[in-house]
Amino acid sequence: MSELDECFEKGLIRKIPASEEKALKSIVKANRWLKEAKKNLEYGLLDSCLVSSYSAMFHAARALLFRDGFREKSHYCVARYLEEKYVKREKLPKLVVDLLDRFRNLRHTDLYQLDFFVTKEEAEEAIKSAEIVIREITRLTKKG
Repeated sequence: MSELDECFEKGLIRKIPASEEKALKSIVKANRWLKEAKKNLEYGLLDSCLVSSYSAMFHAARALLFRDGFREKSHYCVARYLEEKYVKREKLPKLVVDLLDRFRNLRHTDLYQLDFFVTKEEAEEAIKSAEIVIREITRLTKKG
């Protein structure tokens, strides 16, 4: 059984009516989070920059699920969905899922480990990564 199959079996990804409207709204939301991440970096709010950058990536990724008729209950399962349905079918570069996983883990570390602090370099990398993820997924959502 694949990791994605386990996500479905556990109800962490569920079927819903496909929605182009929700997909587009999720891309808009992703871009708003990216804009917020850039403002956070500008003001030296590095932890907030990381969280906002990851949120931008997450909302971009959700756009594909909404378009395909799915709803997530797990950030991990979103990445597995993209991996299985898009990367393996060569519709999306593996880099997108790698970035999503990297910053999901880094965000988790930032939120829950008391002795971890985001560096300026990590914050800048998070923004650049979010731009890549949003660009690649937006390209796919426009293809239909």
